[in-house]
Amino acid sequence: MASNAENAVEVLKRFIGKPDKPGEWFQITQERINQFADCTVDHQFIHVDPERSAQMSPFKVTIAHGFLTLSMLTHLAESVPTVYGEAFNGIMMGVNYGFDKVRFVSPVKVNARIRLQRTLVDVQLKSPNQVQLTHECTVEIEGETKPGCVARWLTMLMYA
Repeated sequence: MASNAENAVEVLKRFIGKPDKPGEWFQITQERINQFADCTVDHQFIHVDPERSAQMSPFKVTIAHGFLTLSMLTHLAESVPTVYGEAFNGIMMGVNYGFDKVRFVSPVKVNARIRLQRTLVDVQLKSPNQVQLTHECTVEIEGETKPGCVARWLTMLMYA
């Protein structure tokens, strides 16, 4: 009899290469940028000083830290409609397993709205109770042609 994880792999394989519907838009405010700067102790003026950024930055406004944009993936993913359904039968938890590749393509300017567009690109059975997913994640910026971030995100699903 197949384990829950083995069954999940068979279900998930059907979704490889098919983009999910994009998630909801989320605004990146100066307050959020400042909180991230405090948390990471990265207070470079291009993030936290609107007046100096207006004068010296090529963007003329403050921008989100690249790592702030990346860290928003978990929140942004919550609004992506789930289509995997039965693949989650018997799941205990999913954990962040890391990234294969991350690129900060375009700056996310203060008050911009971002959303996640993702595509499942790989599914691997790692043990009888663990499945590794790889998603190509694109953080779109509303009104911009280039994304803020593109990353290959690894998630480990653990099954009972």
